[in-house]
Amino acid sequence: MVSITKTPKVTGTLFILAAVSSVLGLLFYGPILNHANYLTNGSEHAGQIILGALMELILVASAVGTAVTMYPFLKKYNESIALGHVCFRLLEAVVITVGIVGMLSLVTLSRQYVSAGAPDSASYEAAGTLFLAVHDWTFMLGPNFLLGINTMLYSYIFYKSGLVPRFIPILGMTGAVLVFSASLFEMFGVFSQLSVWGGLLSLPVAANEMILAVWLIVKGFNKAAL
Repeated sequence: MVSITKTPKVTGTLFILAAVSSVLGLLFYGPILNHANYLTNGSEHAGQIILGALMELILVASAVGTAVTMYPFLKKYNESIALGHVCFRLLEAVVITVGIVGMLSLVTLSRQYVSAGAPDSASYEAAGTLFLAVHDWTFMLGPNFLLGINTMLYSYIFYKSGLVPRFIPILGMTGAVLVFSASLFEMFGVFSQLSVWGGLLSLPVAANEMILAVWLIVKGFNKAAL
């Protein structure tokens, strides 16, 4: 009974921590993501960028934590899907980590660019563009493409099992389809991830995670379903 009572609270807390850290990470990356002179800003705001990387590492740990803490409950209903959820969540974490390495590499590049004085900027700009592209692609593949798969997997089990009220997994499956579709549109250049359409299509899955998190913290899993 201790795990049935406490584990859902831990899971809900990890969902909230993942959401907050992801937003903070994106904000801290602002000096190099939102400015044309990122080659100098990266060095000037190195501490802030590194703090953003730390936030994303917290996101990675929290995201994996949600999968690990939910697995013992999900596997009672469908072990294959539950295991698939853990594997895809780990893959999502790996993709996000690659993006973190890209941002930290850009900080190193910026420091070298500034210390070189007045270098031939073409090679630095080419490398900087590459590192930014790594971040953009991993940001799209992790929090959109793979997130859609992950959300669909655990929401399906929640819907079939009754571990949480069915309106939550219905919202989750709807959000999963929308955010997955958004990733495909972004992949083929229909619109960018940081756009109105990207935000709208990502909103349901974000709402699902927060509603699920609060429910798990306050109510936990349905003991009758267990």
